[in-house]
Amino acid sequence: MEQATTGLPDVNTIGLAAPFRWLAGGWADFRKAPGPCLVYGAILVAASVGIALALYHLGAIRWLFVVAAGFMLVAPMLAMGLYRAGRMLEQGERPSVGDVLFVRSAFRTELMYLGLALFLVYSVWVEMAHLVYGLSTHKFHKTLPEFVHFMLADPEGHNMVMTGTMIGGLIAFIAYSLVVVSAPMMLNTHANVFVATITSVRTIFRNFLPMLVWAVIIVIMTVLGIATGFLGLIVTFPVIGLASWRAYRDLVPSSAGDVAAV
Repeated sequence: MEQATTGLPDVNTIGLAAPFRWLAGGWADFRKAPGPCLVYGAILVAASVGIALALYHLGAIRWLFVVAAGFMLVAPMLAMGLYRAGRMLEQGERPSVGDVLFVRSAFRTELMYLGLALFLVYSVWVEMAHLVYGLSTHKFHKTLPEFVHFMLADPEGHNMVMTGTMIGGLIAFIAYSLVVVSAPMMLNTHANVFVATITSVRTIFRNFLPMLVWAVIIVIMTVLGIATGFLGLIVTFPVIGLASWRAYRDLVPSSAGDVAAV
């Protein structure tokens, strides 16, 4: 693997097989610490179901797809405990439930800046979703079956889906570029959010095709998890989080020498 020579952390050049290696490693790590990972996943699912029920009672269930897409934008920020579990397993330690639920570095100001950036990206996505929906139909779909029928059976719905997918995909990839490496990098309490974000973007430019493959894998696993009524996320989210830690270690060679107080 080649390394960049800049003042910023080095970035490795990886092959197309790397994302599958990360995924296999994430699954292996999950099997080493299933208890804490399942608890982490269950808490995430409980929160997701709560949001879905709230949308239903508010009569806004049609925005469930927008919220699900938004979940993919902010998910890396929700995986700090899994990054810590991955680091501990890497060092031969076994993480406990407390280790993954209480990560001191997750409450730093630097991480709040990254969260704010993702919130702004998500806000743009929500406004674009409103705009695309408003321009696609003059009707108001009150229930999820009505909205699904509009998407699948109405030509205007088809146009909405295609337009929304293209715009949403672009916004999601921008968010992914900002956070795919920076989120696990922020586990190091000495990491700078700006350096971490720039490093994350550099990994995308240096490894566009492999990182695109990794993004597709993440989307597929997340969609499968959501499609099972969120229950599948109990497993898929921890596996993705653990695999993302391995991806960070593989992409940023200097991370092997990081000293993180968490």
